[in-house]
Amino acid sequence: MSARPPGTARRIPSDRTASRRLGSKFERVASGAKLERVARALRGRGFDVEIVDGPDAARAAVLRRLGPPDEVLEAGSQTLREIGLLRDGSFDTPYRRLRPELERLAREGLRDEKRRRGASPDVVLGSVQAVTERGEVLVASGSGSQLGPYGYGAGRVIWVVGAQKIVRDLDEGLRRLREYAQPREDERVRRSGGSGSSLNKLLVVFGEHQPHRITIVLSRARLGS
Repeated sequence: MSARPPGTARRIPSDRTASRRLGSKFERVASGAKLERVARALRGRGFDVEIVDGPDAARAAVLRRLGPPDEVLEAGSQTLREIGLLRDGSFDTPYRRLRPELERLAREGLRDEKRRRGASPDVVLGSVQAVTERGEVLVASGSGSQLGPYGYGAGRVIWVVGAQKIVRDLDEGLRRLREYAQPREDERVRRSGGSGSSLNKLLVVFGEHQPHRITIVLSRARLGS
């Protein structure tokens, strides 16, 4: 190894360089073989799993599981926006959307009623920040509004998860959450005119004892952040 010339300092990567390296790590799409291993691990913990090719197939997989009788809450999720299941304004769906009612209750200042109505939908749709190779699922939130339905309140849960969200273990999952997903969500919210996003609450799901309650749609393509 050659020595540095006298008087020169060791080059330290800039924050931007470090951010690019971190982004590259946590944006890397898992291989098909790894996705299959993760799917087996998830099924072993009581989750239903379907592997799909990308956004269109993910949307179709969700819609196959929903029908007119279902009252469905869409959690705030960039992934749902990317697959066309969450948009601004009203739009037609083959199920009953709960979100417009909750938004109306919020505008009217009826926070307690909003909380009660959102606590136990028939189905909650959303995404997660990380899934470990052992089949553990990490979900973070600022308000925690979706965590109750995810954990117990909803009759069924459907998560759509991009292949870049697969991590080695819980430690790497927390790192992905803190250093990658949350800063990008904060930036996205600020760009849209909001006051930012914070990581206040965390749900770790190690398994589900009720058969067919939680379905994970794993996309081979990158979805969300």
